[in-house]
Amino acid sequence: MRARSLVLALALALPLGAQAAEERAAVPHRTWSFEGLFGAFDPGAMQRGFQVYNEVCAACHSMKLLAFRHLSGIGFTEDQIKQIAAAKQVTDGPNDQGEMFERPGRPSDRFPAPFPNENAARAANNGAYPPDFSTLVKGRDGGASYIYGVMTGYKDPPPGKELLPGMNYNEVFPGHQIAMPPPLSEDQVTYADGTPATVDQMVADVSTFLAWVSEPELETRKRLGIKVILYMLVLTGFLYAIKRRVWANVKH
Repeated sequence: MRARSLVLALALALPLGAQAAEERAAVPHRTWSFEGLFGAFDPGAMQRGFQVYNEVCAACHSMKLLAFRHLSGIGFTEDQIKQIAAAKQVTDGPNDQGEMFERPGRPSDRFPAPFPNENAARAANNGAYPPDFSTLVKGRDGGASYIYGVMTGYKDPPPGKELLPGMNYNEVFPGHQIAMPPPLSEDQVTYADGTPATVDQMVADVSTFLAWVSEPELETRKRLGIKVILYMLVLTGFLYAIKRRVWANVKH
């Protein structure tokens, strides 16, 4: 009886598993400069990616774990960071009257959230809650390639595909239905360095920036790892030479 129940459960689960496999995101892999043992972030791409986030994505997505001063890690000077921070309004307080107030941001402040709470965020986004960008790349299978795939994966739905009201078809997003409309269009930003702002370029840049946001110490860890490997190689050679010298006069 128990064996029959197990077989029945497996039979019922197989269609569900096949459906889940069909709905699973197929993430197209893209080669990134920061991949591999000797990979490193491209400062130009990171600064352009920050510009895309700041001018487009920040309207919906928070980045609560990043402070303005951290932008020195992508090559911004102290004066540039002060200017970027001052352009944002940060909630502070309470003041002498016991009230919260708004003030220009400082380098030590974290990036302010675009909405006061989750309910307000959902109300402004068709019920969907825009994820925080602080660790988004680390929290998604495929990393930066997943972000790139979703942002470039908007297509017309295939024949017979029914979408829920307010949803958009995306061939990479799990389930292929996403509340966020295509976020970028050609020349939506004007890059300070003169790089053509194609959709592909903007998506690649913001994906690189978000990869750094999720793992700002990546390059430091890689450099440390290389030093450790070199140290172990030298130590291994040194120990082998000592072993040869100690056992040189011993008959085998």
